[in-house]
Amino acid sequence: MHNPKTAIKTYSLFGEFQHLPDVIHCETIAERSSLHGWELAPHRHSRLHQILLVERGGGKASLDDATLPLQRHQMVNVPPGHVHAFRFKQGTQGWVVTLADDLLEEICARVGDVRSAIGHAAVIGATSEMRQLMQQIGNEYLGRSHARAMVLKGLATTLLGWLARSLTDAKNTQNTNEEPVLVKRFRALLQTHFAEQWGASDYAQALSVSTTHLSRLTRAATGQSASQLIEARTLREARRYLAYTNLNVATIAYALGYSDPAYFTRVFTRDSGSSPRAFRQQLKAN
Repeated sequence: MHNPKTAIKTYSLFGEFQHLPDVIHCETIAERSSLHGWELAPHRHSRLHQILLVERGGGKASLDDATLPLQRHQMVNVPPGHVHAFRFKQGTQGWVVTLADDLLEEICARVGDVRSAIGHAAVIGATSEMRQLMQQIGNEYLGRSHARAMVLKGLATTLLGWLARSLTDAKNTQNTNEEPVLVKRFRALLQTHFAEQWGASDYAQALSVSTTHLSRLTRAATGQSASQLIEARTLREARRYLAYTNLNVATIAYALGYSDPAYFTRVFTRDSGSSPRAFRQQLKAN
């Protein structure tokens, strides 16, 4: 019997399996959706966060198990791991900004509970400032001016801040609960112990809960199980090592707690769509 779960593809960008090579990615809605009849089938991005703005036109957005109408001047927030699909009206105009989880973590470090605020898939109204900012990001992305990466990072930081503010306001209006304290404690422990290759059971024991309960809470808050969040954090660090050091793959594997570099290579390749060496070469080429 056909299992619908196996039909959900995990992409970097829709139709692509390679990890995001640029500081961010920005394209128009039409650029990709017009190639697929203005409809993007259900899929997810395990390590990417997407923000979509409908400037003109509309359609429908499916976010996990909810289908929501899309109208002009609305923004869609799609955190990593959330299954989503779109059916646009032909000729719909707007932007799609994609950020790698590495950059997201860097931006959200030491700025309060922003990561939790943007960790929920949602459709919200876009302010005129947010719409202008998306246009700025699109223009900067297409250019090659000096300090482009720095400017894009700054614009993306502002976008995430405004998005977090809007989502928090909407959340307070709906009287919904914020991320559970236990999930916040898990995140803090993850930052401390990810390099020791703790498993979900180790974190659960440290938090005095069962592994099943911990994963149930993290999945409800982030769309990912505890084990998925652990692996994601470790592989983010691996990509940093590959990008910013000259350490060989085996040394990186040992530094992250892997006893077998070959196993580390297989895990990294499965996650990123390319081997650690190929990933490093791709970064150098760019």
